[in-house]
Amino acid sequence: MHIDIEDFDQENHLDWNVVNDGVMGGLSRSRIELLGDGTARFSGEVSLENNGGFASTRARLNKNLPSNIKSVAARVQGDGKRYSFRIRTAGQFSRVSYKMEFGTTTGKWEAHEFPLSEFIPTFRGRTLEGAPSIEPADIQEVGFLIADKQKGPFTLLIDWIRAFS
Repeated sequence: MHIDIEDFDQENHLDWNVVNDGVMGGLSRSRIELLGDGTARFSGEVSLENNGGFASTRARLNKNLPSNIKSVAARVQGDGKRYSFRIRTAGQFSRVSYKMEFGTTTGKWEAHEFPLSEFIPTFRGRTLEGAPSIEPADIQEVGFLIADKQKGPFTLLIDWIRAFS
């Protein structure tokens, strides 16, 4: 059984924003665009200039997820680069991002499922020890990030994001 988190319906989609390395002086750029076919395109260019090197997009959930959620999945079409799916939660550790990395195959739609128990807690790119595990009801934000010195243009098409019990 699944719950749709995002299906890029033109009327009911989440409010997506970009956050790039410009927050720390970098020069990467990106955008997210809704396409007419019910998908979205996250694209741009990662620059390593000025100690940069990442681009991201994220959205706040418009509803709380039930406590029995065990995993989150996304159907994407990539460009052969590696990305990470990110979750942020409410509470004391709200500045922590939980991540799961995944590879893409150029031009091929792929569904990636991420068990909540396997997400890695990070803060500003560093792995954290001792952060609490993800409680589904605390999930407030989901997103995608490209980093790890993957300089140059990128494109990630996103079809949907779902939560599974």
